[in-house]
Amino acid sequence: MKKLIPFILVALVVVACKNETQKSVITETVSEKTIQPISDADLESAVIYEANIRQYSSEGTFNAFTEDIPQLKELGVKILWLMPVFPISETKRKATGGDFASLIEDEAERAKMLGSYYAVTDFTKVNPEFGTMDDLRSLISTAHDNGMYVILDWVPNHTGWDHVWIKSHPEYYTKNAAGEITDPLNDDGTPVGWADVADLDYSNEGLQKEMIEDMSYWLTEEGIDGFRCDVAGSVPLVFWENAIPKLRAQKDIFMLAEAWEPDLLKGTDLFDMAYAWDGHHVMNDIAQGKKTVHDFDAYITKKDSMYERDDILMNFTTNHDENSWNGTIKERMGDAAEALVALSYSMPGMPLIYSGQEYDLEHRLLFFEKDEIPHTKGKMWPLLEKLGTLKNTNPALSGGKMASSYTRIATSRDATVLAFRRNLKESELLYIANLSNTSTEFTVAVTGDYKNVITGKELKLVENQKLSFAPWEYVVLVK
Repeated sequence: MKKLIPFILVALVVVACKNETQKSVITETVSEKTIQPISDADLESAVIYEANIRQYSSEGTFNAFTEDIPQLKELGVKILWLMPVFPISETKRKATGGDFASLIEDEAERAKMLGSYYAVTDFTKVNPEFGTMDDLRSLISTAHDNGMYVILDWVPNHTGWDHVWIKSHPEYYTKNAAGEITDPLNDDGTPVGWADVADLDYSNEGLQKEMIEDMSYWLTEEGIDGFRCDVAGSVPLVFWENAIPKLRAQKDIFMLAEAWEPDLLKGTDLFDMAYAWDGHHVMNDIAQGKKTVHDFDAYITKKDSMYERDDILMNFTTNHDENSWNGTIKERMGDAAEALVALSYSMPGMPLIYSGQEYDLEHRLLFFEKDEIPHTKGKMWPLLEKLGTLKNTNPALSGGKMASSYTRIATSRDATVLAFRRNLKESELLYIANLSNTSTEFTVAVTGDYKNVITGKELKLVENQKLSFAPWEYVVLVK
């Protein structure tokens, strides 16, 4: 029998070669390269990128996005956050406008409605709209080859109405007085407004166990490096206190909470990073003339009093919710956009890039159907490239668990001019900006020779020197 084995193997190879078409020529070899587990040191200099696979390309596939991963490296991206990659429920599928797709009479129009990424039918499979599991594995491998970590957008609070648990484990879900599974409800019992999903009941220990098992699958079997957890604050804290240590026992991971609550970041076994929602809202309001730099100063003071020293906040000028529901960066921030993007990199924390931001996205992406971001480089790409390089290489912008110091610098126009210094050992960075829509003259309590990272020009600051900044003009200075 042993003598027949070589002959059989040769025969199989011949048959395979005969049956293989041009597809075999373009098949990529799976990389043998591995990446070291994500560490606290990686978080200090990281830029995070939110990938909207559906809208990133005309194809809307994993493979189309994978092709551009090396380009994202130019922007200093170290963490790729993939919006939910799981199959989407057909039952109660949402359509543009907020109604159910099933109510659309025209079959062609109804077919355009792809539903919400956050109405998941199975946490261990991938959405065929995006490609196959092997395609996703290739994306992960390519990211790792380019020194990037991949985290999945996890949806622990609810599932789609077609999720396998609806039939197999109805006890996992919240019920009304009639014993019917409900969509998520407010504390007063009124609907949150997410009728396309079913609410999960975390008092059920079986649910908790299976949720952890599904998350573990992606860590141990597919090489995922962590999770961004949707509405994490709506899931009981006791679950996270149980789940995250168990996940971390399997490998070093990065955990991002879509939440602001400080309790989710306590100690070393909970989330690494939360959303800087208050900071984002202050930036929007300053851009719209509703608030001043004094309000930003108050935000920094409040933040420092609420969070522990090693808590990380994600700074952003846009994300999928902001873009689709509240407006583009241009709509919300107008001419202040570049100054505030630079601020999101210069202040303590980790900066976010959302798909399309790097290409000056100026329209609200459709959420429940196919759309597409632009792919023409304009003003934002070179700005993000410079800021990303600075974030990756200058210790003064350390923004993780061992963040550099933040010191407010006094100016003669503190209501409109924001000036601060970031320091770590010998590294120093200054951010100075006129955060108003009028020109202003001011003095700033800084002396020394600096280089403007954005323009490359030298700037000498002397005592009592009067500076004149146009509306929304800013500088990012290094020694």
